[in-house]
Amino acid sequence: MNKSPITTHILNTSLGKPAANVQTQLFVLNGKEWQLLSSAVTNDDGRINHWESNTWYKNKDPQQLFATYKIVFELDDYWLQQNTPAFYPSAEICFRIQDSKHHHIPLLLAAYGYSTYRGS
Repeated sequence: MNKSPITTHILNTSLGKPAANVQTQLFVLNGKEWQLLSSAVTNDDGRINHWESNTWYKNKDPQQLFATYKIVFELDDYWLQQNTPAFYPSAEICFRIQDSKHHHIPLLLAAYGYSTYRGS
């Protein structure tokens, strides 16, 4: 599998623009502990298409990826750069991979709220 099975992007809905330069971490639930798999920074289009460490998914059977994951978005620096006071210093999205399809996890962001959905 050449492409990351998990991608994400952030859209600042109050500005209608992507959120660039947001530090992001990807974790997997291992027993009862979260294990860091990789980290990345969103690009100018607010996207992460490839994580810094790709060893966690390279050369694996897609069923080996079936697990519970979370993406942590560190938002404080982003809001400081926007000169915008914000309520959430970070956002965490937990989700399960239960099939071998690609999983795109968008974050729709505003200073006092956020939402997500399973993208394509």
